[in-house]
Amino acid sequence: MHELSVTEHLLDYCLKTAEKQHAARIRVIRLCVGRLGGIVPECIQVYLDMLAEGTIAEGARIEAEFLPVKVRCRDCGREGEITPHRLACPHCGSLRLQILSGKEFYIKSMEVDIDGDQSTASADGLE
Repeated sequence: MHELSVTEHLLDYCLKTAEKQHAARIRVIRLCVGRLGGIVPECIQVYLDMLAEGTIAEGARIEAEFLPVKVRCRDCGREGEITPHRLACPHCGSLRLQILSGKEFYIKSMEVDIDGDQSTASADGLE
């Protein structure tokens, strides 16, 4: 259910950003999602479909890129990636891990129409 609140904020931010760029329509919102973030892009899409009705984001598509979980082992000191199926250090097998990344959630870019032309705004253009 937390995806509803996330989607409300996401839509608000995208609409304000698109307005600043004089966009006529938001076509695609590209997200980066850490595997430990607990965000389900399909749920974001369902809520976006409902919330965006009647706005320039109506019909917008969510595209998600999943980011790996990176850790540092507290025993061997090495860094690596883990998966939900292998939660141990990929080097020594220790379970004493420090999470370095994997909880991220951010907008990477948006694809919008500006005066009838299709354009992509990068994350830099979203701030």
